Amino acid sequence: MENHTPSSYALNPMSPIAESIPPSRPQTGRTSLSSIPSLPDHRLERPLTRPLSTQSIAQTFTPLHEFLFIALLCSAQVTTQAALVGPLSILHILGPALHITNPGVLAWLIAGYSLTVGSFILLSGRMGDVWGYKNMIIFGNVWFGVWSFVGGVSVWCEGDGKSVLFIFSRVLAGIGPAILLPNSLGLLGATYHNGKRKNMVFSLFGACAPNGAILGAAFAALWTLVWWPWVFFTFAIAMFCLAGLSVFILPSVPVRPEMRNLTLKQKIAELDLLGATVGITAMILVNFAINQAPGFGWHQVYIYVILIVGVLLFPAFFYFEMHVAEKPLITFQALGSDVSFVLGCMACGWASFGIFIYYFFQFLELQRGLTPLLTIAQCTPMCVSGALAAICCGRIIGRVGPAWVMLISMLAFMTGNLLTATAPVQQTYWAQIFIAAIVMPWGMDMSFPAATLIISDRVKREHQGMGASLVNTVVNYSISIGVGIAGTVEVHVNNGGKTKADELLGYRAALYMAVGLAGLGVVIALTFVAKGFLRTGEKQSMDLEDKKAEDFGI
Repeated sequence: MENHTPSSYALNPMSPIAESIPPSRPQTGRTSLSSIPSLPDHRLERPLTRPLSTQSIAQTFTPLHEFLFIALLCSAQVTTQAALVGPLSILHILGPALHITNPGVLAWLIAGYSLTVGSFILLSGRMGDVWGYKNMIIFGNVWFGVWSFVGGVSVWCEGDGKSVLFIFSRVLAGIGPAILLPNSLGLLGATYHNGKRKNMVFSLFGACAPNGAILGAAFAALWTLVWWPWVFFTFAIAMFCLAGLSVFILPSVPVRPEMRNLTLKQKIAELDLLGATVGITAMILVNFAINQAPGFGWHQVYIYVILIVGVLLFPAFFYFEMHVAEKPLITFQALGSDVSFVLGCMACGWASFGIFIYYFFQFLELQRGLTPLLTIAQCTPMCVSGALAAICCGRIIGRVGPAWVMLISMLAFMTGNLLTATAPVQQTYWAQIFIAAIVMPWGMDMSFPAATLIISDRVKREHQGMGASLVNTVVNYSISIGVGIAGTVEVHVNNGGKTKADELLGYRAALYMAVGLAGLGVVIALTFVAKGFLRTGEKQSMDLEDKKAEDFGI
């Protein structure tokens, strides 16, 4: 039998986390592992999931430092959603100011931002694994601030230059949250050990989504009372402040030992730029075609060509990552079937959410005639409901399992969309819209923390950026794709949208599309639950056989 010493179970001194942990104090009054009499080989060969002699980075924080650390990383979620929903809430103020009359072009003020958020996350997560999460978070905040400032500057352009520069700035600004989200989650995953505390922190991160959306929309509505460019100037100032705070508050988690002495050229080789180029190109082409079609028509030949090329590039990307790339962006071996079910649920649920949030504002502002500020006031229940959902998720996911959490969230997505799709224009706010505002955050703030926790727990510490990237890619890309698909449904149903009734008909059709997507998510979640029952039954059967064998002395 092999000689196992206590160091066999200690943290590998070459691991990326080892340097940041102070030496453990001598342990007294404990039985040495080497003094334990003979144990079965299979017991000794099984590694401990958490070394008893080490502590996480989070355990080295003071309470104030931990509070500031969590708040700063959660700001990535706040600013991402604020930059999405803020311009959405004032969309019909931005349109005339930028001389945009085509609804298809107007939708690009939202879709263009979501396009780059979803498309660049995978590469950004890998960059965090190579260059360090803290460095990427600082860079992401600065990038986000610069292009938000450019969006405000577009007001001084002449003619069509206003809309061109503004859309261009929105598209490039989306790379900022694409950097922030996976690296913030990656740093959280590398800072906390698996367990209840980590579950709650990830849940708090997810809870910031509705709060960030409401906060961004409220400030956007307020600044338009003065001058709309201040929406983007003040946002840029906030991002620069967050970048400065990140320098002093965030810990520097060491990158993998093998990365430390690499040259710049060798580090670039670690990014799998060829695979990233193929994957990003595929996502951009498909997204562009789907979001361009509602405004300019599916009869345009270039839309079909772009869509076909994009679709063909996806299998090429997966083949390259699985069989060719030496350093693939996605380590498929680290993922299991559970992750596939989770990502399938996330794709359906968040696509339906993208449709919901877009048409929720259109319905309240254009059909019910509410101002942006009053619309935001009617959305405020989302903040409280989202916080409750996130706390609930953190407490129950370890007890009921991820499959049930996903089922609850998919049902919430479906219910929220159904309530909005069927709400009469003249109905009181408290009847359906209020209920929808309460129900929908349970879809957002249960699915996102659950998905990030599941994947974070299943990948190694050095791949936390990759794991977080997968979830955020699916979330943000699905939002953009969902809006594009719903736009196509809307324009084919609304009879040109020349009257309020026709306009409403298109909105309802788009929201029913969202109900269908969420319903598909429910089916996937039910399959996930059934898989869990089968797995439990097989385990119980195996345990029973082992007990019988033990009773008979086999």
